[in-house]
Amino acid sequence: MSSIPTFRRLPLGPLAAALCLAAALQPAAAQETKITLGMSGWTGFAPLTLADKAGIFKKNGLAVDLKMIPQKDRHLALASGAIQCAATTIETHVAWNTNGVPIVQIFQMDKSYGADGIAVRNDVKGFADLKGKTVAVSAPGTAPYFGLAWMLHKNGMTMKDVKTVSLEPQPAAQAFVAGQNDAAMSYEPYLSTIRANPAAGKILATTIDYPMVMDTVGCDPKWLKANAAAAKALAQSYFDAVAMIEADKTKSFEIMGTAVKQSGEQFGKSASYLKWSDKDANQKFFANELVPFMKESAVILKEAGIIRSIPENYGVMYDASFIQ
Repeated sequence: MSSIPTFRRLPLGPLAAALCLAAALQPAAAQETKITLGMSGWTGFAPLTLADKAGIFKKNGLAVDLKMIPQKDRHLALASGAIQCAATTIETHVAWNTNGVPIVQIFQMDKSYGADGIAVRNDVKGFADLKGKTVAVSAPGTAPYFGLAWMLHKNGMTMKDVKTVSLEPQPAAQAFVAGQNDAAMSYEPYLSTIRANPAAGKILATTIDYPMVMDTVGCDPKWLKANAAAAKALAQSYFDAVAMIEADKTKSFEIMGTAVKQSGEQFGKSASYLKWSDKDANQKFFANELVPFMKESAVILKEAGIIRSIPENYGVMYDASFIQ
């Protein structure tokens, strides 16, 4: 048998006894709730990156894994359980819910004020000139596709009046500057690529002219029911990130810009085309604007063939309790 004494056989000195007592009284470390959230490099989503890099999620008891997933595939990740939450545009939440992938919006992130737009060649004077032209745009069910459908609808046209080539916002902007396609739907930070190359073309219209790009974060309803505290902490983390931006724009822009390979100054220019929503703005938006916009967007989603029928219940698509 070993002659090495066990610790429980040793007498405790006053210091050792005090240390043991202190350890016994110390509460167990709070376990961080794990969340996998699907998003993209869109400038409006950057406060989530800031919350991650600046330790805000961790401070609020969360271990958040931000997954860069193209918008056209994000609902598949949600349906499979690969992600619990997703950042996307409001009309996309409407489409997912209507097409059998339930998601509940819990807070608004941003409103685009010129950060999304359509670029055209310099000889195009208006939307009527796009008839029969080729437009590079993301796949059906994405924000750029909806944005194009919305703009055409407001000008008495439909998606059937143009030809489309499926390209995500970044390659769409790059291809346009390289001389490919007649037009391109894109968003910041990639739209600035076109703004910086006026010889290639011009911006025909943006969300200043057609305000319809607004983003929210939503989560799987079953996950929400089981993790209400974590969902509230997720919303609070976003609000904390927005507050950090207001308090120190230079540092915040540098952190957020790094994630999309921009300098802090470049990121600031992209961010100038949108507004992030704090808690007060969220409460007002959920109370007054969300449902009317969802109803209007559903009409265009149906016209564009994204959904087959108009939703009967918009109430299941959001829950304002997490922003109170």
